[in-house]
Amino acid sequence: MNLTLSDEQRALQETAADFLAEQGNARKDVQDDAGLWAHIVELGWAAVQVPEELDGLGLGAVELGLLMEEMGRRLVRTPFFSTVVLAQTALLQAGSAHAQQRCLPALAFGAQAATLILGPGLDADPATLTVHARRDGEGWHLHGEAAQVLDDGQIDVAYVAARLEGDAAIGLFEVQAGATGVERTPLEVWDLTRPQARWCFDEVRVDAEARVDDADKVCAGLVRTRVLAALQLAAEQVGGAAQCLQLAVDYTKERVQFGRPVATFQAVKHRVAEMMVRMETARSTVRGVMARVAAAAESDAAALDDAALFAEVSAARVLATEAYRYCAQEAIQLHGGVGFTWEYDPQLHFKRAQWASQWLGASSAWRETLAAQLLDVA
Repeated sequence: MNLTLSDEQRALQETAADFLAEQGNARKDVQDDAGLWAHIVELGWAAVQVPEELDGLGLGAVELGLLMEEMGRRLVRTPFFSTVVLAQTALLQAGSAHAQQRCLPALAFGAQAATLILGPGLDADPATLTVHARRDGEGWHLHGEAAQVLDDGQIDVAYVAARLEGDAAIGLFEVQAGATGVERTPLEVWDLTRPQARWCFDEVRVDAEARVDDADKVCAGLVRTRVLAALQLAAEQVGGAAQCLQLAVDYTKERVQFGRPVATFQAVKHRVAEMMVRMETARSTVRGVMARVAAAAESDAAALDDAALFAEVSAARVLATEAYRYCAQEAIQLHGGVGFTWEYDPQLHFKRAQWASQWLGASSAWRETLAAQLLDVA
């Protein structure tokens, strides 16, 4: 398996890096968010993993991961993660063929922005789901509450995983953000670049077509969605770690103490070198797993079973989480007293690193997954 980026992949990454360096909105007013999202859709990024037969670009995990890396660098505030990484992946992995044909083109062309509602922290375990669905004639009634939903204010629709009353099954339902009975309450969050909201469902009535899952694969599909989303979140973390490294290098070259740039001090060199080692280790692992996922998608012979996928993503997720947290805190330390002030970016990355370390499973949970797989193999 060749892990070298192709010319097309490098071009995509360079285009994304140049565009987001100019258009990144982490420090801009929220009124600019819709314009940035519109530009991203025009560039075709929202269609990157949608199959060509559904009007998408038909690319794979590597291309999506390269975009996520660059968005992690700039802490982009758009519905890209919730729409592309979460909602689209859920439809691809757990949706019915009819639902895919109906919903994915709208998401690919930016006609709708979406999010995915699972259990707390985007847990796919049926026991953690807090929304319930009750059959009502040809339709359904949804009731319950999702305490933390990724929502940047531009969301048009949510794909809600709900427990079906009367049996142990799960359904995936398409719910319009403005539907009668849906109450959305913005949350005060630490990371302002990734807004969240509480969604309450008070007997929300949806028709039969709103159930978009394939009943035979919805449970396994949602679990796989969580794992694939964790891989893309790891790519975003790698991008954030790389930016923290760059910020630290640039600042220590400029800051002068005792008549010399701080970057010339041996202790500072060691700390920056450790940042680079951790970031590059995480990047190599994440890109390697993405290449494996892409190869499996292209060839049945190279199919990656769920156990192997979970183990490899677990390793990538742990390394990326720890690298980002380490690089963010080191960037703050190397900036000195200004490192946590609003005028400098390391504090933004530190907050994102803390947020990312808890969603889609903490490092301890991913370590347990990896350990269980290795012990079974042994």
